[in-house]
Parts: sequence; C-alpha cells; structure tokens
Amino acid sequence: MMTCEGAGARRPDVLIVEDNVDGRETLREVLALSGLRVEVAADGAEAVAKGTRLRPKAAVVDIGLPLLDGFDVCRELRRALGRDVLLIAHTAYGTEECGRRARDAGFDCFVRKPCDLTELTRLVRQVPNM
Repeated sequence: MMTCEGAGARRPDVLIVEDNVDGRETLREVLALSGLRVEVAADGAEAVAKGTRLRPKAAVVDIGLPLLDGFDVCRELRRALGRDVLLIAHTAYGTEECGRRARDAGFDCFVRKPCDLTELTRLVRQVPNM
C-alpha cells in the first residue's frame, strides 16, 4: 500500500495494528471500502512510530503483537496523542482480566475477535469528522 505523507497529506482516519497479514488486510479493506483513510502497522514498534507521526483519529490495536504488546502501544499512543485518538483493543483474548488490563492501559473500547465488522466500522466512525 502506498501512502502520501507530504505537506498535502491528510491525517489518516484509522491505524490498524495487527500482526496477522490476513486479519490486517481484511480490516484495511473493510474500513477503506467504507470511505475511511487507513494506515496499517504489523508490530507494536511500527504502530507507535506511525501513530505518533501520523496522528490518526482512531487506532484498532491487537493485543498480542511482536516487539511491543497492544497494552504498551496503547500507553505510548495515549501519552503522545492524549485524548485526540480513539483507541480500540481488538483481541482474541476475551478474559475479564484482559478487558481490565485494556481499560487500565487507556483503551476506550474492547472488541473480541472475530468481531462484527459493521460494529467495528461504527465504533471507528464515532470519532468527530469521520
């Protein structure tokens, strides 16, 4: 996927952070087809770098990531972007403990895999100006 990050580039609507290639591409395609500008990252370190540089309006973050887990990604993005980003935990870990850790890390929403893609799109679109 080619991105334009020059002076005229617009802030992405959503950053998808997913290490599974098929899952990442499915989310990218669904959200892009709904008219959203989408960026992707395959690991936690790439997510933090892209997120702080591009300042997306929302981020859909897997928890089980290489390099930095989703909890660390959330804490870093929250520290860098404050409340200017909607952070959605998207994970196969469906335990109450995982949900608590997600809230404690700073996620706004907790969505279990496999998720309803229409509902995920609705959550991302709740951010103003999308």
